Amino acid sequence: MTSNPRKVLIGSILLVVTFVSVSYTLVTPKYKNIFGAEISSFTHDIVNGEKVFYASGCNSCHLDSDKSKPPLLLAGGLPLTTNFGTFYSPNISPDKENGIGKWGINEFANAVRNGISPNGSHYFPSFPYNSYQKMADQDLIDLFHFIMSLKPSGKVNKPHALNFPFSFRISLGIWKHLYFYPNKMISNTPTRGEYLVETLAHCAECHTPRTRLGGLNMEKHLSGAKTLKNEGGAPNITPHETGIKNWTELDVFNYLETGFTPDFDSAGGQMVSVISNLAKLPKEDLEEIAKYIKSVKPIASN
Repeated sequence: MTSNPRKVLIGSILLVVTFVSVSYTLVTPKYKNIFGAEISSFTHDIVNGEKVFYASGCNSCHLDSDKSKPPLLLAGGLPLTTNFGTFYSPNISPDKENGIGKWGINEFANAVRNGISPNGSHYFPSFPYNSYQKMADQDLIDLFHFIMSLKPSGKVNKPHALNFPFSFRISLGIWKHLYFYPNKMISNTPTRGEYLVETLAHCAECHTPRTRLGGLNMEKHLSGAKTLKNEGGAPNITPHETGIKNWTELDVFNYLETGFTPDFDSAGGQMVSVISNLAKLPKEDLEEIAKYIKSVKPIASN
């Protein structure tokens, strides 16, 4: 009988240690995509970097929220209002104090493909690293050098205004175990169209419905989604009858190039910026996007 309290104490200690160990494992940032020393030895192509920049929509979120500022000033400050609170896009200009001017290619790569900051903390998935994680090494390097060639801005970043408990970055480790680490949105040998749609243009981030925790519901991939604030939404872009079944590949191509639908309606909302970006890509890329979109699984609108 005298040994029972000791056993209870030892058992309690083991439970606490196990809980702490498991919690630490879950929340600690993990570098899913590892970059070797060879990534620093790549040559870079600014022209391709500019194409990747527009295909990825970097300017749509990171342009200075002050419209009077010069173009391609990536000072950030644009709000993204969600049920979790409001996110503000950061300064990603090459400013050394308030932007990313002190970053090297490895810091940039870990941010874009791992969702981890240079100080080792998680980025919120309002930054679509869940899609960008499959960005090709060469595209990543070219994008980095293109951004570093732009004008710096000393604008101070505006902190996110998130609801409790979503403001705690440490919880993102658990989110990543649910939605990032097991992510297989794109095949290992994607076509050009699949790569553009699923990775660079990150179409699923808007056109796929989300779970209550903000993860993508891949069973409803590209079938349309309300905004996270349930104000409007993105349409179904699968070839289902509730989507774009009646659109031809040429219709999709023309829409991406001009913003006009087959019914001569025009793109609105966030798609205006998307169309503006995609129109800067080679026509061959738009053709590949149209071909891929028409090939995905037809799913009824969410």
